[in-house]
Amino acid sequence: MSTKFLYKSLLMPAVAFALAACAGNTPCPATDAAPQASAGEVAADTQAVPQGNAPAGESSIAGDKSTSAPGKQAVAPHSDASPVFTSSALDSYRLASPDSIPATSPHKGGSADNVAHNTPIPVLNNVPVDPYTAFPALVSRVFAYADSLYAQGLTDSASAYLQRFRIIKPLWNTWETQTDSMLNEFGKTRAEKAKAFEPYVLTIQNMNRVQAAYSMVKETADSLIALAPGDSLVNWANGQMQVAYKNTLAKAKKEYASIKALADDHAQFKEAAQKANELQMRYRDFEKEIQIQALIDYIAGLMAANDEEATKYWESHDPAEALAKAGELVKAGKYAEAKSLLTKLKASQLRKEAGTKYQELANTFCNAQRKTTSQIFAKAQKQKDATKKKKLLQDAIAPLDKCLAEYPEYTQKQKVVDNKSFLEKELAK
Repeated sequence: MSTKFLYKSLLMPAVAFALAACAGNTPCPATDAAPQASAGEVAADTQAVPQGNAPAGESSIAGDKSTSAPGKQAVAPHSDASPVFTSSALDSYRLASPDSIPATSPHKGGSADNVAHNTPIPVLNNVPVDPYTAFPALVSRVFAYADSLYAQGLTDSASAYLQRFRIIKPLWNTWETQTDSMLNEFGKTRAEKAKAFEPYVLTIQNMNRVQAAYSMVKETADSLIALAPGDSLVNWANGQMQVAYKNTLAKAKKEYASIKALADDHAQFKEAAQKANELQMRYRDFEKEIQIQALIDYIAGLMAANDEEATKYWESHDPAEALAKAGELVKAGKYAEAKSLLTKLKASQLRKEAGTKYQELANTFCNAQRKTTSQIFAKAQKQKDATKKKKLLQDAIAPLDKCLAEYPEYTQKQKVVDNKSFLEKELAK
């Protein structure tokens, strides 16, 4: 047997064995002439996870390994349908690089957008980003995307993606350092500005302490804001203006009530009108809140209702004596005389007391009318003749009409109206 024949005899079984190995789950050896990567080299590739835009100084950690290095055979990613591998078998497979991750990347509008649609990433459109919501939203999408890869059976791609996320930690340290540096710089600037604008701050504080007029505080605060002191001081100045506004509004309302009482209770219409005009000049910023012009018009109406002759009358007559006489007239049942005198007293300095006595008169008169109505209604209930009963019900309504006509401002007017309505229903039966 020749040497050549012996060589062929030994070679054929070896080839058959190799082909059988290729049919299984073990990867086929390379058939080209290029040298194969050792297990250690492939394992190193497995640990080195690429990062697309790695910062300076981190290229050794996240270099781009998406294609086989020169002299290495490219190997297809591991399929989850294959059996569990030992570490030596896993070394023959490379984790998928970002370039080879399926097109379900959140940057390409894939499945991760569907999985993590509840945590949208804020978009920068000149709107400040809240780090407490923006960063958690981004992280949620990272985890959701990794889960989506895993659900598709792409465990290698999922692992590569999470490894890439994990090595962000050094970047975070850099960001913290930069944050501290910026905070330090901003703090110095704020301190310098605070010192420069301190006189304005103290002035405004003192003004509000003594409750100075809103217009004065506003003028000083506007001067401070015009110097562009920074957002913190601008916000503070605006807040101080609001404090001054509330303080001044409270004072204006108090004066308003005092002026109205001067007209309503003391019939000092001219003095009240003058003070109301002064109030309007001093508190022009508060017209909407307290309606000063309406007060001026109200006082003018009172002046028109109380003629000069009635006002002059009390310059030579004692209003206190007249008020006492009006009380006696009410007790005596002389309601018309009492009403005339009390109406005249509304033009005196005892206007408030006259108003109170006038209400007493209205109550006394209307109660008497209601009593009369009650007595007539009781008679009507006993009357069996329909015509006579109807006449009595009409008579019962008459006193109530008299009350409403004489004293429309009667405090218990609604009771009178209800009584009249009841009688009208009885009359209609």
